Amino acid sequence: MYSQQIDIRYMQPGDDPVRISDIYEQSWRYAYRGIIPQEHLDSIPKGKWVTHLGREGMHTLVAEHEGQLVGTASFCSSRWESYSGYGEIVSIYFLPEHMGKGYGTALLHRCMEELRGMGYENVLLWVLEDNTQARCFYEKNGFVLSGDVLDDQIGGKDLREVMYRKELGSGQR
Repeated sequence: MYSQQIDIRYMQPGDDPVRISDIYEQSWRYAYRGIIPQEHLDSIPKGKWVTHLGREGMHTLVAEHEGQLVGTASFCSSRWESYSGYGEIVSIYFLPEHMGKGYGTALLHRCMEELRGMGYENVLLWVLEDNTQARCFYEKNGFVLSGDVLDDQIGGKDLREVMYRKELGSGQR
């Protein structure tokens, strides 16, 4: 882990949504190589995630390093009826050159703190089954497989997502 610091804050009206979307786009192209068809990754349009930012009920954090946006995360109340009492971490993405520096752990913990502050004692998230790097990251941070799966198709390829859960408790961890 590097000693360099990042600042984590909520997305603000002055933040460029295209820049935040670019973090998603670059992260997808890097993290999903060999999982999602390359043709699909190469065809992701600039600004693809702009419309997802600021959706009602969705909370978006950004991570800054030396004044530049380098990461983002979104969380909300669970979107799954069977987990209606849970908080949900929808996404955590970083620019590839800022991965592996401990920033993801800091952003994940901030999401969990925010969800705990909203009154959630449990959190869930979904990960592509073949994304072993992300699965290891979440497992190192105390998330456990729930047994729930979603079958999906991205870029014409059948993929499976697996759900992870973690108990936050009501106190500080």
